[in-house]
Amino acid sequence: MRTIELNQRQELILQIVKDSGPITGEQIADKLSLTRATLRPDLAILTMAGFLDARPRVGYFYTGKTGSQLFTERLKKLFVKDFQSIPVVVNESASVYDAIVTMFLEDVGTLFVVDKDSHLIGVLSRKDLLRASMGKQDLETIPVNIIMTRMPNITTCKPDDLLIDVANTLINKQIDALPVVLKIADESNEKYEVIGRITKTNITKAFVHIANEMH
Repeated sequence: MRTIELNQRQELILQIVKDSGPITGEQIADKLSLTRATLRPDLAILTMAGFLDARPRVGYFYTGKTGSQLFTERLKKLFVKDFQSIPVVVNESASVYDAIVTMFLEDVGTLFVVDKDSHLIGVLSRKDLLRASMGKQDLETIPVNIIMTRMPNITTCKPDDLLIDVANTLINKQIDALPVVLKIADESNEKYEVIGRITKTNITKAFVHIANEMH
């Protein structure tokens, strides 16, 4: 099933190339009793969309790929760095109350906790904050480092990771967001700087981006 809707002429061109390829643009135009100039936009669309392949001095070939295959191929060329958002971080000394306020004001579902050197040390989800607020404790006196998920139990991603791999991680681990990190050289242990975040919303934007590109 195609994700791109072709018009009647484009469907005819596709069928001609399927049956007679390799075939030149002039030959296709002759078969349809149209000028080469009239067909040029249609051939460009079919080639850019990946249905046809064009080779100089040879002509057009049918790639044999469906819209779904082309969509998948495009998806596998998207990287985290192309769709990541700005991360929202809190210091490890911040209180649970501060974290709740930050989450509300920034309208995010996940906060990343950093130490005094701005290195990632933990993650706070809505569930973590909700759980902490259900007791009778004073939220202004409890530091977030008591309730956060700590390193190394945090799943991270890098700017050059494929977006489809990160999407699979979000689904398989049932989490809402991943910190995008850069590894910092350190002799004692691995330290990371948080430079972005990838959420399910980012993944949705990527799908919409591809769909708009392919129409």
